[in-house]
Amino acid sequence: MDYYKQIFKRKSFHIFKDTDTLTGDEIKKLKDFIKTVKPLNGEIKTEICIVPETETTCKRGGQYCILFYSETKDEYLRNIGYMGEQIDLYLASQDIGALWFGIGKPKNMQVNGLDYVIMISIAKMPVDKFRKDMFKSKRKPLSEIWNGNTLGIAEIVRFTPSACNTQPWIVENSGCDLTVYRFKKPGKRGIMPADKVRYYNKIDMGIFLFMLETCLEHENYKYDRTLFADTSDDSIEQTLIAKYNHLSK
Repeated sequence: MDYYKQIFKRKSFHIFKDTDTLTGDEIKKLKDFIKTVKPLNGEIKTEICIVPETETTCKRGGQYCILFYSETKDEYLRNIGYMGEQIDLYLASQDIGALWFGIGKPKNMQVNGLDYVIMISIAKMPVDKFRKDMFKSKRKPLSEIWNGNTLGIAEIVRFTPSACNTQPWIVENSGCDLTVYRFKKPGKRGIMPADKVRYYNKIDMGIFLFMLETCLEHENYKYDRTLFADTSDDSIEQTLIAKYNHLSK
């Protein structure tokens, strides 16, 4: 699976129009792919289900929703984001449109003792509905999210999707290490409910780490990764999330 290639194609479909029908074979392939998804933390129990969108409160015109369930233990949100972005990029490779839908609720808020976290609504889309020029997408300038040498990857990583396009990350390149922070400017939340900012931004950080690693590996960088617990509240602007040490080619 060439995740890097799909970064340029994927887009968020806020409303699904002119959809095609997902076949049973396509759903089977999706289920088989889900079994191969790598967690960020393999010690956290998760379950991923596919249900008709009509069995959720999501009403965006999708055919199905992918539901993510997890143990609610440390870093479970980041783990779900990391896993979900692999699925997001796979969907683009199959001409399946996707929408990370944070405010939706499924019928079952628990599955096998695991709590519901978030969903992705999906529908089969004509190929011409996907992104043609990623660089036209609205994102923060590099100077706001990356300090130091860009390594030829920051220009692509900056297009990582995030809740309400908040892009809650900053990377510092010291020369041989990358340090990743979750960034939250006190008092600033856009249209997101105040009590949900940290919840969704923690999922966003998992999405970002997968995109960052995809770009590093595409450019043949080798690294050692160290993860840190995200325990600070929103009164702290920068929370240490991860370090990528001993970068080399």
